[in-house]
Amino acid sequence: MIAVDTNILVYAHREDSNFFKLANDRLVNLAESGQAWAIPWPCLHEFLSIVTHPKIYRPPTPLKTAMAQIQAWLDCPTLHLLSEEPGYWDVLASLIKQAKIQGAVIHDARIAALCKQHQVKALWTADRDFSRFSRLKVENPLR
Repeated sequence: MIAVDTNILVYAHREDSNFFKLANDRLVNLAESGQAWAIPWPCLHEFLSIVTHPKIYRPPTPLKTAMAQIQAWLDCPTLHLLSEEPGYWDVLASLIKQAKIQGAVIHDARIAALCKQHQVKALWTADRDFSRFSRLKVENPLR
């Protein structure tokens, strides 16, 4: 199962993104493949906060439009939402210690831990910070 990080979701949504067409095509192909795919819940929260933020996008995506986009993803029958399950803390703590991270990168460790806990095959992201987590396979679908 492939999981999708926030930046790919944002690029696939924002038509003003330099990566819009490629990200959107890759995400649509993934969703329509018939194979299971995933989005970690924190990525949906982050997506909503980024695309609706007036200091990030001018104009920002209207809240109603951003929420409709999330609903469209949620309506996909092959989508799995990744959330914390028993044992999550142990996985997260192990990743934090192994990668020797702190501060804002803890958010990335959270995504990586969810992917590991749910046995995700690969995380699609354009964020190089995920390379810190050697036990997580990362792919950039925009290359």
